[in-house]
This record gives sequence, C-alpha cells and structure tokens, in this order.
Amino acid sequence: MLYQQIAQNKRKTVLVMAGFFLLVALIGAAIGYLFARSAVGGVIIAGVIALVYMAVIIGQSTDVVMNMNNAREIHSAQEASALWHVVEDMAMVAQVPMPRVFIIDDPSPNAFATGNNPEHAAVAATTGLMEIMNREELEAVMGHEMSHVRNYDIRLQTIALALSAAISMLVNFAGNFWWFGGSRSDDDDDNSWGVFAILGSVLLIILAPLAATIAQMALSRNREYLADAGSVELTRNPHGMISALEKLKEAQPMKHVAPSSSGLYISDPEENGRHRRFSDLFATHPPLDARIKRLEQM
Repeated sequence: MLYQQIAQNKRKTVLVMAGFFLLVALIGAAIGYLFARSAVGGVIIAGVIALVYMAVIIGQSTDVVMNMNNAREIHSAQEASALWHVVEDMAMVAQVPMPRVFIIDDPSPNAFATGNNPEHAAVAATTGLMEIMNREELEAVMGHEMSHVRNYDIRLQTIALALSAAISMLVNFAGNFWWFGGSRSDDDDDNSWGVFAILGSVLLIILAPLAATIAQMALSRNREYLADAGSVELTRNPHGMISALEKLKEAQPMKHVAPSSSGLYISDPEENGRHRRFSDLFATHPPLDARIKRLEQM
C-alpha cells in the first residue's frame, strides 16, 4: 500500500507539472497570436519569461519564504533542543543534509519545508507545534517535512510558484496592452477562423490565472499525501502521523501567514481543521480526515 501510493502520487505530479508547462505555452501562444499574429513567437517569449522567473525565485526561495512568514533561524540545539534533535534525526534517516531550522512565533501548530534542493533546504515549525506535539508526533511531522525535502517537493513547489507568477505577469501584460489599444485588427480577422481564434485567445488569457491556481493547489494536495506516506516510511510509525494530524484538526488558523506560501505548510494555515467554505478544488491541502483515513488503511 505504501509504495503503491508513492508511485501513484509521483505519476500524478508529473501530469500536473506537464499541465503547468502546457498552460504557459498556451498563454504565450494566445498572446502572440492576439497581438502579433505569431503563436510560435508568443510561446518562445513566454518560455523565456518562465525560465527567468524560475531562476530568480529558485535562487533565493529560502530566505524569501522565511521572511514572508516571519520565521527566525536557530543555529544550535541550545535554542530549541527538542526540535533541533528531531530534525537532525529525521534528516539522518532520510539521508539528506541537515537543513536550516527556523521557528515561527505563532500559537497555531504548523510546519513547512522550503528550499532549492536537499543541500539548501530549510524547515520551519511554529511555537504552537512544539508545545502540543509529543516526541512521537513531532518526529512524524518532521518526517513529513524531510519527505518533502527528499522527494524534491520543495523545488516542485518553487517551480510552480514561479510559473504561476510568470502566467500572472503575462496576463497583466496582455490586459494592459489591450487597454492601450495594442491589439491588431488585420483584414483576415473577418473570416470565421480568425474570429474564433481571437475569441479563444481572449478566453484563454482570462481563465489562465484560475487554471494556474487550480494546478498549483492540485500539486500541493498530491504531495501532501505522498509526504504523509513518506513520514510513515521514515519513522515506521503510522500512529505518530495519525495522532499528529488529529491534533492539527483541532488547531485554529495562524495569525499571520503569507497566502502565496500556504501550500507549503503541513496543514492549511488559513483554515486548519475547520470545515472549508469552498470546494476542495480550490483547497491547498486535502482534508485532514482523508489523510488520516489513508494512513489507517496503510
């Protein structure tokens, strides 16, 4: 069950990332055709912009994300011995380098991992998490985060964030260009194919940010299931992960959280255990009850 779940989630991740890159190409083609009648040129420009965004965001992702979430770094076990030693143990079991360790002053229990790769990874835990979790549960949570590091989820989430930002930038450019009269109106627009192509391009530009958001959330939900399974693999203790998730169900939302980094946390920092107001399609995390059920079946 464990390894089947890992394999299934990896396949889903490949599909989601492929969809992301396809969406960037389509939005580039739409903008290229709409404003220059060159879909290929638009795809090339969109690809270059996406690569630039990825290079910039990946290069400084750790410090940016930690600053956004008001996290402070600790440099030794003397500052938070329980957290430091658990992170150290889980990193050793996962066979990844010891990540940088951060603490977020917030009474709501939560944690996340970020970084470019295992060699430049960082984990953060809230003060609330350290207060309510026992050793077994804290190991499960950090095992979950080390799975994100080991599986390169931290890089996938960073790439998804960069692609979403690139899509938003392209859409804003298209909107501004259209507003100032940048669209061409060639004579061939009068034929039915040209009209439908223009309408399709406009519709794609309008819906692209929503599609990017849904894809980013689907990626996050998929990787949470995988990290839960990975934590069980590392700790050999599904009950620790189940107990930790049960406690997260009772948690209140965090006081201060950057919305763009919500998908990084082990549970939704803005909703946590509360019932969602919207469809799971627009949720950054799968329901905690669904995650617990999978672990119980395991």
